[in-house]
Amino acid sequence: MGMDDAIAARIRMITEAGDGLSGPDLLGFVLDHAVTETGGLGGMVHLRGPGARSLLLTAVHGLIRPVARDWAEVEPADASAPARAMAQGTPVWAPALGAGDGTGPALPAGSGLLAVPLITPEGVTGAVSVLMVPAERPAPERWAAVEALAAWAAPRLRGDPPDRGRDRDRNRDGTGTLLADDQVSQALWHMSDAFFAVDGDWRITFVNGEAERLLGAARTTLGRTLWDAFARLSVDEAEPGLQSRYRRAAESGTPVGFEVRWPTNQRWYSMRLVPVPNGLTVYAADITASRAREAERAAAEQAAAERTARIGELTNALAQALTMRDVVNAIADRVLPPFGASGMVVQLIEGDVIRIAGAVGYPQPFLESIDGASIHEVSPVSEVYQTGAPAFVESVEEYTARYPAMAGRPAAAEKQAWAFLPLIVSGRSIGCSVVAFAEPRRLDAEERALLTALSGLMGQAIERARLYDMEHTRAKELQRGLLPRALPSLSSVTTAARYLPASEGIDVGGDWYDVIPLSGARVALVIGDVMGHGLSEAATMGRLRTAVNTLAELEFPPAELLTRLNDVVSELGDNLYATCLYAVYDPVGATCVFSSAGHPPPAVVRPGHPVRFAGGAPDPPLGAAQPPFETTEVSLEEGSLLVLYTDGLVESAARDIDRGMRQLASALSSAARAPGPGDTWPDGDRGGHASLERLCDEVLAELLPEKQLTADDAALLIARTHALAPDHIAAWPLSEGPIAAGEARDHVRDQLTRWELAPLTPTAELLVSELVANAIRHGRGPIELRLLRGEGLICEVTDGSLTTPRIRHASETDEGGRGLQLVSALSQRWGTRYTPTGKCIWTEQPLP
Repeated sequence: MGMDDAIAARIRMITEAGDGLSGPDLLGFVLDHAVTETGGLGGMVHLRGPGARSLLLTAVHGLIRPVARDWAEVEPADASAPARAMAQGTPVWAPALGAGDGTGPALPAGSGLLAVPLITPEGVTGAVSVLMVPAERPAPERWAAVEALAAWAAPRLRGDPPDRGRDRDRNRDGTGTLLADDQVSQALWHMSDAFFAVDGDWRITFVNGEAERLLGAARTTLGRTLWDAFARLSVDEAEPGLQSRYRRAAESGTPVGFEVRWPTNQRWYSMRLVPVPNGLTVYAADITASRAREAERAAAEQAAAERTARIGELTNALAQALTMRDVVNAIADRVLPPFGASGMVVQLIEGDVIRIAGAVGYPQPFLESIDGASIHEVSPVSEVYQTGAPAFVESVEEYTARYPAMAGRPAAAEKQAWAFLPLIVSGRSIGCSVVAFAEPRRLDAEERALLTALSGLMGQAIERARLYDMEHTRAKELQRGLLPRALPSLSSVTTAARYLPASEGIDVGGDWYDVIPLSGARVALVIGDVMGHGLSEAATMGRLRTAVNTLAELEFPPAELLTRLNDVVSELGDNLYATCLYAVYDPVGATCVFSSAGHPPPAVVRPGHPVRFAGGAPDPPLGAAQPPFETTEVSLEEGSLLVLYTDGLVESAARDIDRGMRQLASALSSAARAPGPGDTWPDGDRGGHASLERLCDEVLAELLPEKQLTADDAALLIARTHALAPDHIAAWPLSEGPIAAGEARDHVRDQLTRWELAPLTPTAELLVSELVANAIRHGRGPIELRLLRGEGLICEVTDGSLTTPRIRHASETDEGGRGLQLVSALSQRWGTRYTPTGKCIWTEQPLP
């Protein structure tokens, strides 16, 4: 192969410049220019080892350590390019075919190796190899350039390394027989890696300059056993398993590699133990710097992984957080611990005012003192709000210097360092999140960058939570606006109620309850639930509640009222369903009559008796029911409890309704106690209202703990019943003729005198006269008069007719028709209701 004139001239200049080089310097010089002339990726030089056996790697250029390590020792008989070049005495080109292809140690995919022998007068002593890409046979001129450089360098690979005369003296007495060739010894002596050799009896036969750093000077180590050197250096104490590794390598006959921290200098070495005939050669490459870099890289990767994990954990937690409280807790749990922070506060801008939206780890008096501050005063929050950039304050001194008007705040907040992070949403600043530390704290650039990145997540979550809280508040206000603002105060029942909206989602529910006064001191207790959530369901609930109140005013019995309410629901839509329980308590007979459309049965707590659930299986819900509805009647003596509730109280995804009702019964049994005979309610608590309020709270705490999320709203209505005293009831049968009016007036006069209500007598006599006259004229017997002393004075006249009296406008010439107008004018309330045998006309007068 030939070279063109330009390449030949360049080779002459190279060889003239390298004249005088020898040993490792010569090898490195030749290898550098061989790689440059061929445009290769890197190169290496192998020299024949002792006894014409292994080929040892003595110079490397541009190859990464793992590749060079694989080529540290090559067997002369294998198919690798260097071995073939030395065996044939001619250059060899070998493209990489893949791992295990039989061409020697692996090469990078798509590359090839050009090996040129180093030929001396004594024979072939080594090979220069160049790694090239792509794996195509090099051009002739490149091939020739490497050959020229090898031919020039080979004869110069002779001469003594430092102190080699002393080593040859040792060889003469049999202590240095392993390595004899001057060119090999010289190259090994100046290797950047430590190299030493031992014979079959573990005596050290060669150490190069770097190996003396590990084992000691050649004059003190050559001829001694490796184990003596280890003992002198206390290697076994620091690395007790090292000796066994050496022995296993010698016994296995195959190269072994591992990393070890050398006890004399505490540096890390990558050791490669290569068995040779009658001994072992050891290469030790100092990898302390690379390990440090790897440790730094691993630490950086670990830190990055932790940052990613933190951001991921915070993202997941914020995705699940709904309310501002949830968001603040999620940030506190995921952000404060990794940074060693002791508190955080979220401050949002409302107009020109800074409002605290949530805080953790701050004294309450301090939070109260800064809530409502002006955005125009000089403060870190206003600074961050206006600039949109974070502010980091490392100490109290720095805080005081930057914000002298607020010098007292660090002590009040019990904090000494701060990170003020802007909350940006869609390019708009909404406030500031403050992460604070109990001690002075300097955040490095990485920590500041991480906090700034996290503040973006915080801003999005906080804005979402703020909007959620606003909508949830509006939804709750709407829901409560549809419920009774206050329950009426009645003598027949004492009531208390609770409504709990669902804690998941912002849609309003359809649960409602009502307490409706009826005639005859009776009272209607109502509870219902429109299935589903949303404004439509809430509106339907409002319509049904209005319908129930209207139907109750018409004095329909429970079963008929639900029948008419079912018609209302059916007309509202095909897919609309609701449950309802309507109960009427009569204090005269101390009885309760109720009907249910798909609603859970009421719980009845009677003094001295276990809690029971009244009634059988409820009828289907409104919208799906087929009337008539079943009616259930229960006796409720003085002080009994009637407990109405919706299914959201006793049923959830984690608890079936049967278990929930048992839990409700248990809560009522342990918490409810009606007063016995002669007992009085404390502090003038009429009917035990305060005790019912406490009972409601205890029932909710037992069935719906605060920490438990609920997917359904829940309503609870508890009524304590009070029977009307027998001496507050008076009834008489009346004659069916005109004398009935006089009889009625006499009875009223006498009874009001006994009740000490004489001032009501004139009006009461006039009212009863009109009612009796109406019954005589338009009804039929039997006629009965009843007086009840309840919330007011109630006068009832019953007859056997179903004809409903109506007020009509009488003309000036009409002799009648003014009776009911007079009744309406003189009474507080009046009305008509049907009875099993006819009707009842009643009036009510307020008591003095």
